[in-house]
Amino acid sequence: MFHMGWFMGTGFGVYNWNQRWSGNVSQDVGNPQLFVDMATSLERAGFSYMMLEDSSVLPNVHRGTFESSVKNGGTIRFDPVPLIPFLTAATKHIGIVATISTSFYHPFMAARLFSTLDHVTNGRVGMNLVTSSNKSAMQNYGLKDLIPHDERYARANEWVDVVKALWDSWDEDAVLMDEVNGVFADHTKVHTVDFEGKYYRSRGPLNTIPGPQRHPVICQAGGSDVGREFGARNADTIIAAVKGVEEMKAYRDDVSERMIALGRDPKDVKVLFLISPVLADSKAEAEEKNAAMLKASAANIDAQVAGFSYFTSTDWSKYDYDAPFPDLSKNEGHQSTMNDFARSGATIREAVTNHRTQESVPLIGTPESIAEEMGEYMEYAGGDGFLIAKPVTRQNITEIADGLAPALRKRGLIRPSYEHSTFRDNLLAY
Repeated sequence: MFHMGWFMGTGFGVYNWNQRWSGNVSQDVGNPQLFVDMATSLERAGFSYMMLEDSSVLPNVHRGTFESSVKNGGTIRFDPVPLIPFLTAATKHIGIVATISTSFYHPFMAARLFSTLDHVTNGRVGMNLVTSSNKSAMQNYGLKDLIPHDERYARANEWVDVVKALWDSWDEDAVLMDEVNGVFADHTKVHTVDFEGKYYRSRGPLNTIPGPQRHPVICQAGGSDVGREFGARNADTIIAAVKGVEEMKAYRDDVSERMIALGRDPKDVKVLFLISPVLADSKAEAEEKNAAMLKASAANIDAQVAGFSYFTSTDWSKYDYDAPFPDLSKNEGHQSTMNDFARSGATIREAVTNHRTQESVPLIGTPESIAEEMGEYMEYAGGDGFLIAKPVTRQNITEIADGLAPALRKRGLIRPSYEHSTFRDNLLAY
């Protein structure tokens, strides 16, 4: 069996605004109900978790205006953290992962917040750690410029060390709840952490008690060398955006080798690969549907390229879209993302036209044919599952939860039920 998740590419945001099958868009914006409906559907489908992406910037790099950011609503983001209790209140098992930036959250704030959420959700919360790669976002938090790529990960490693030390500032048996003698906790089992590092310092301890998981699940999605090392060192689940089954296998093998070198068991991290299945009642219909999607993407090339401007903090409108794709492998933003796009075409226009966002392998067909392919790919690659990376619309949710998931379950590829009460335990169940 393997795990299933859903990568919500615009977090608690706006999805497919003003398009067919996008639902009651004006009512859905900023409203938890669409995501509550999604959580209950995915739990019924046996998904392990939902992961909400996030960013804290409204970009105006592209053409020097906010037009590309607000015209279609695609960069509007509400903070995903307040959404978590709504989703877990409506469900019993599925894990909910919210993105936070190690560059913007102080470790004490993050440790206390997610310890609290661990209680509120009965042990079903996780944090997706990003280092943030946009100069304007840095400026929103008072930093003058973008922290260099590798330094952001060095800071992030220390950040995780502080957070985990704070989560462990209460011993396992510190909380007594002794009503007879009137003792809530044993003070000798609560400790300061007195962390002094290169980037952070914190006295501790937390003034919250350990939650059901003690350590909420840590998720990560780095593709660069330092990003992979960070995931191997710290993560419980990793989102992998690689291309092709050979790269899937190589990625899983690489993470396993890094974990062994760090003294960790490779089974303790679950590597999930991003996919965006195109489902229909026949292969021909699915191919037609896919062609229409690619045509629509190519017709809206400027909006697609605006994303490049965001990733690299560089105005890509100044480039000739039919010129060779520039070498941005050393940019301080999303290095692996830009390398991925560069492989999709020799020119910028070809890269945008040929690139299917967030997809490790193309999956186009019926639920049954795609389920069979997913099983074959996962068996060869040796990974731990897949993350759906499609826009959050009720049509997409239904196609996956009530079409693809049953086909996977018939083949014994995904869980028939949940064995445990906490996110961490269900993640480690297989």
